Amino acid sequence: MFTGIIEDLGTVKKIKRKPKDVEFTFEVGHIKLKEVVLGDSISVNGTCLTVTTLGKKTFTVDASHETLSKTNLGKLKVGKRVNLERALKAGDKLGGHIVNGHVDGVGKVSSKTIKGESIEFRISVPKNLSKYIVEKGSVAIDGVSLTVNSVKGNIFVVNIIPYTQEATTFGTLRKGSVVNIECDIIGKYVEKFVTGTKNKNSIYQFQK
Repeated sequence: MFTGIIEDLGTVKKIKRKPKDVEFTFEVGHIKLKEVVLGDSISVNGTCLTVTTLGKKTFTVDASHETLSKTNLGKLKVGKRVNLERALKAGDKLGGHIVNGHVDGVGKVSSKTIKGESIEFRISVPKNLSKYIVEKGSVAIDGVSLTVNSVKGNIFVVNIIPYTQEATTFGTLRKGSVVNIECDIIGKYVEKFVTGTKNKNSIYQFQK
């Protein structure tokens, strides 16, 4: 579990492509990897990945075919910057919102507009994701916890302050950039409970 408060900007150091999976090696900025152990989870652009090897300033993860099909990780190139966040520990502050690191799909930057010192991004998402995005609700974009300013159809708007522009990859995004989207988990659970389930053994069964 994560909060969507990015800890560090990492850099893609190596990409090893396998028949269906990809092995990524990332270099960290200021995260202390001595506090990380093999098997720990680290969010990379909002995608929860398992650490398989550790160096002094680098760590390696494997991304499965399923992960590559649902995220923008397959578009990464050596030298690309990525958002990093270590998994939440019991007792840590929940500064953003509950983020699982399970990306629902990808969106695309429709426009990027300067608004004073901030930047307004309009993000388009597939129809199956837009229903979970609500005005003044929460959404994770490339792992960054953000508040939705407004929604119209399959496009929603977020505002990025100067600090977030510098501390995350938002400073490098442009029109057409593909971003990972994780919708607020609460909406998905509510939908499941309301629509019911086909599992006959479940206690959650509703009549339409």
